[in-house]
Amino acid sequence: MSHELTLGSLVSFLLYAQRFFRPVADISEKLNGLQAAIAAAERIFGLIDTKVEIESPKRRPGGRLRPEIPAEETGRQAGTRAGTGTPRPALSVGAGLQPCSTVHIRFDRVSFAYDGRHDVLRNVSFDVAPGERVGIVGATGSGKSTLVNLLLRFYDVRQGRILLDGVDIRRLGLEELRSIFGLVLQDVQLFSGSISSNVRFGDPRVADEAVREAVASVGAAEFVEGLPGGLESPVAERGSTLSTGQKQLISFARALAFNRPVLVLDEATASVDTGTELMIRAALDVAMAGRTTIAIAHRLSTVQTMDKILVMHKGELREMGPHSQLLARRGLYYRLWQLQYREGDHQAEPERAER
Repeated sequence: MSHELTLGSLVSFLLYAQRFFRPVADISEKLNGLQAAIAAAERIFGLIDTKVEIESPKRRPGGRLRPEIPAEETGRQAGTRAGTGTPRPALSVGAGLQPCSTVHIRFDRVSFAYDGRHDVLRNVSFDVAPGERVGIVGATGSGKSTLVNLLLRFYDVRQGRILLDGVDIRRLGLEELRSIFGLVLQDVQLFSGSISSNVRFGDPRVADEAVREAVASVGAAEFVEGLPGGLESPVAERGSTLSTGQKQLISFARALAFNRPVLVLDEATASVDTGTELMIRAALDVAMAGRTTIAIAHRLSTVQTMDKILVMHKGELREMGPHSQLLARRGLYYRLWQLQYREGDHQAEPERAER
């Protein structure tokens, strides 16, 4: 042997060595993918196996729920439609509440703690009359969103009761309870599919005509018709191809299409610019018409025209009343208003309220 290595032999050796280790690299890559899949599967099955803490009560077929509070305490005759005196039967299991804004909501000395020890709500009591528009304001962590979580029964109260037409919500089935509410969140959840499928939220019972009317009512028809496929235009996962305002308008259209008697808004305009907020507020006026509305707001301008405003502070209900009265009291709401509108024309608003 000459102990010499030609250039061709070297190249051949390197190529063969590369090919030799390619299956090893492929196996390593597949193992990495398998490990990621196993980790994902563990999380998925962990979610599936999670024990449901909030369950629907077990009731005998045909059972009926009777109000737990006297008729005079609801502000109207129990068992009648609001403002008409027309008799209405007690809530029937499986039949749901009346599909119109006659639902009276009451928080009765409600306290709650996420960890079971440190209360985030303390002795909160208020009423929402049928068709009333109520705004909830306060600093971050004051308990605003917790009120909604309890109303929809994502959690159960630690003390007190939440009543719908005098019936404790813990006596209602979860599907029956949540079918009353239309929910619009700050973070809109859109899914891969068409605009129409996102409006009807996968429920085939929502007719095409209802989808079109809902989209037109909230002012979304202009941008939808400008898309190549109209209502059948594709939407990317989480609505990444749409602007924040467009996604929020679709969310309002969804609430209208399902025609819920109570509308719940959780910071629906908190993360949008002024122009988009004006567009959304116009849609909001349409969505609130004829419905009981509970709106959590960071921007006080969005609750300025509400019938009643609840001011939360450190888990307690500190003030309650319409915008003008709260400003005239020069209390916590007045200070929040001053903090948000120190400059410009808004500064004159508190001064006018004092006259």
